[in-house]
Amino acid sequence: MSASPDLVVTERLTLSGRLLSWTSARSSGPGGQNVNKVESKVDLRYAFEEELALTPAERELLRARCEGRIDAEGRLQIVSQKTRDRGQNLADARARLAHLVLVGITPEVPRKKTKPSRGAVRRRLGDKRAQAEKKGQRRAGVARSGGDD
Repeated sequence: MSASPDLVVTERLTLSGRLLSWTSARSSGPGGQNVNKVESKVDLRYAFEEELALTPAERELLRARCEGRIDAEGRLQIVSQKTRDRGQNLADARARLAHLVLVGITPEVPRKKTKPSRGAVRRRLGDKRAQAEKKGQRRAGVARSGGDD
């Protein structure tokens, strides 16, 4: 388990390196004999509950949005095994963590209700009318038996 340097998410948000820890393990996938010897998979964990750079509201948002990625100790977990190189996988995991935190703490913009335009309503009703006529013609073209034969 190794500590990491601070992680800059935006110019206003930097995650503390003391709350980031990572371990490496043997990766699955291609790599030949190398895959059995080299620990290139990276498991990065972030103790976001202790982060002072995040407000309590941001921590709550992050907890709710990343619920499936939080381990038993309450740390956010990112695993990377994209490449055969541990350094590249660590960089990838850090980049993914930065993106996840940025997206996770961004509040959702509420949807503004809008009215469909007159043209949109006209098109929708025209399409409905055309569909009804098409089905009506199919019905009229089929001889119906009344069952009195």
